[in-house]
Amino acid sequence: MSAYQQRFEELLDALRTALQPGEQFTLGYSAEQSQFVRLNHAKVRQAGLVSQASVQLRLVSDGRQAEQQITLGEDAELDRQRLHAALAQLRQTLPLLPLDPYLSLDESAWHSHSLQQQALPELDEVLALVEREAGDLDLVGIYAAGPVCRGFASSFGAFGWHQANSFNFDWSLFHANGQAVKANYAGQAWSGEAFSARLRQAREQLQHLGRPAITLKPGSYRAYLAPAAMDEIAGMLGWGGFSAQALATGNSPLQRLYNGDARLSPLVSFDEQVSGSLSPAFSDEGSPRRDLNLVAEGQAQQRLVSARSAAEFALAANGADSYEAPCALSLAPGDLPAADILERLGTGLYISNLWYLNYSDLPAARMTGLTRFATFWVENGQIQGPVSTMRFDDSLYNLLGSQLEVLTCEREMILSTSTYGQRSTGSSHLPGALVKGLTLTL
Repeated sequence: MSAYQQRFEELLDALRTALQPGEQFTLGYSAEQSQFVRLNHAKVRQAGLVSQASVQLRLVSDGRQAEQQITLGEDAELDRQRLHAALAQLRQTLPLLPLDPYLSLDESAWHSHSLQQQALPELDEVLALVEREAGDLDLVGIYAAGPVCRGFASSFGAFGWHQANSFNFDWSLFHANGQAVKANYAGQAWSGEAFSARLRQAREQLQHLGRPAITLKPGSYRAYLAPAAMDEIAGMLGWGGFSAQALATGNSPLQRLYNGDARLSPLVSFDEQVSGSLSPAFSDEGSPRRDLNLVAEGQAQQRLVSARSAAEFALAANGADSYEAPCALSLAPGDLPAADILERLGTGLYISNLWYLNYSDLPAARMTGLTRFATFWVENGQIQGPVSTMRFDDSLYNLLGSQLEVLTCEREMILSTSTYGQRSTGSSHLPGALVKGLTLTL
């Protein structure tokens, strides 16, 4: 048992003994020990270690619920005192609250335990590779690595523990003309060869940025969207696309897909692939997660249903978090080898990244955003030069529907770089996509 899990179970024991008749509780746990390094001009400019832990206590009684988050420290006795103080405050709060009509608790005594402790690289090894492969470049980036823990327990006997090591190196290479190539290498099993290959690919793209920029007129262009660009589109789908609550209230961008009024290309199959991912096998509400088939060959299948949505809309909960967004979205691969991308593209756009996406017409799943970093114009399978930043505006039913030509065989595992409050466990596993037409507006 890890020290993190031991501290969590000690707090759990203290909470159980303090519970009064008629009360139920859930206790969520989050912790990390993360090494952060900020680089500029491929040199270390700032380094530090973040070690933090907190619990989310929910008290339930007489159809009412209230929550409080508690930041934990290094003193176990002080942590127990903080927990008891929070419990007392929630007891005072509960009678002042109205009945919760959609209160829904999983009363099963489920158990889940996952310990992913792959060895992380030594920091000296990472920095030596950066110096060797990019010491002559203007590399700006952040490296983060270390264990992330999530725990959950309830008064009904449920217990879940998830602890996983991971690393995430997010960087950009800047050209003297101000243009940049953005790249990322992340995962659980470090490979110096894979990192070096990713860095060499970024270096090759950087050389193309030295050519004169090409300005395109608005119109529809054949385009290849790299996995990082696809990740921006997939991230937009997390804004209610698969949410049971959004679908039930008519606020989902995939409303027409789930209503059966539209479909995507038969090449498109989306899964929520929790097994084997960095995400815990239980939700923040305390329900076991399982793998879900969201879209199969272009047609809607399951949706993400939280406990509250299940109670409100008479559905069966399936372990979705309270915000009902995918935590480990996976798009099935196609049959285009990465080595053949430029040849298959022929003449058109090679788009490495998209930026500042938003919905221009949510019911039509229409998105708008900017091309950003390493976007190139290709003619006859050869990169001609970088393309000036352009805005696109197109529907998902086009990009992953009528205009989708093929997906790549290779997929990229993209871990969330979010550190807002704590390191995220979210991820996506995505291929690149070749589309027959992408609409640029200005």
